[in-house]
Amino acid sequence: MRRAAVAVAAGAMAVSLAACGSAKESGDKADSSKSAAAKGDNIKVGLLLPENKTARYEKFDRPLIEKKIKELTNDKATIQYNNARQDASLQAQQVDTMITDKVDVLIVDAVDAKAIKNSVQKAVDAGIKVVAYDRLAEGPISAYTSFDNEEVGKTQGEALLTALGDKATKSSKIVMINGSVTDPNAAQFKKGAHSALDGKVTIAKEYDTKEWSPDNANSEMETAISAIGAKNIAGVYSANDGMAGGIITALKAAGVSVPVTGQDAELAGVQRIVTGEQYMSVYKPYAPEAEAAAAMAVALAKGESLDSVAKDKVSSGSATDVPSVLVPVQSLTKDNIKDTVIKDGVYTVADICTGKYKAACDKLGLK
Repeated sequence: MRRAAVAVAAGAMAVSLAACGSAKESGDKADSSKSAAAKGDNIKVGLLLPENKTARYEKFDRPLIEKKIKELTNDKATIQYNNARQDASLQAQQVDTMITDKVDVLIVDAVDAKAIKNSVQKAVDAGIKVVAYDRLAEGPISAYTSFDNEEVGKTQGEALLTALGDKATKSSKIVMINGSVTDPNAAQFKKGAHSALDGKVTIAKEYDTKEWSPDNANSEMETAISAIGAKNIAGVYSANDGMAGGIITALKAAGVSVPVTGQDAELAGVQRIVTGEQYMSVYKPYAPEAEAAAAMAVALAKGESLDSVAKDKVSSGSATDVPSVLVPVQSLTKDNIKDTVIKDGVYTVADICTGKYKAACDKLGLK
């Protein structure tokens, strides 16, 4: 992935921007293409991330994207950053600001993939190409990078069945706590999870969780426990680690210990896996995703082809055959912590094995 990203920045063939609309608009876009080529490495990249409740965005995505953009532009690029704090209206305002400030390209991880459509159109109308990051934003996007999201959900569902073992029967009652309906990824996770779980266990209760909120997930789990009965719950599908934390709090309060899934390999989630409170998480290596977004953004800002980095094509409700990079994922359990997040430098043993986690880490050989 690293080699591919460098190839895009250094060796991709330049292509002209397609003319459209009035003669004036065509002239403006041609001038924009010439201007992009003339700028070389002196480009301005806008980066908009969706929220800061989930640890990954500020801890991993932002610094990784910014670092790669700097590398690909010999430290000459200007990066303008903002976080929408889970507010779609605020993100729309942030796009307007990026347009006013005349960024050359925009990387957007949408709070609401459908609501962002008009903002994407406004950016494109202003001659700014848009890279959809992590979530497939609606509108005329030029590139997209994420993970294989249905595979994420399938990985979670299969891991839950593995954890249940011989308890994975059609009479076993599972609670599904999915992500926010405003996030298209959540629907794909959900679809993948159902493909693994349906027909093998009973989905006794299922929720779509507003804003991916751990507090909301906690309330949903409490409701499910009251409705199903604490002793009748065999396991819980949680779409991510943050919600898993809220779910596990509710389960503990009810005296229940059952397998719980997660996603994102957040530090707190990894620590819960070490102690056995959480069964698994989905490890999504952020570096290749972030580096792909950076490489595509730099190439687009310079008027270059994406062919050497974007090997996939993805379609949304409003764009077809979008050049894309889909990064594979891995199930993270206590058995492979060393070979995933520690090996890749996401966390050190010292990060994970603090205070109350040290004894459990010692048992797993994490020293």
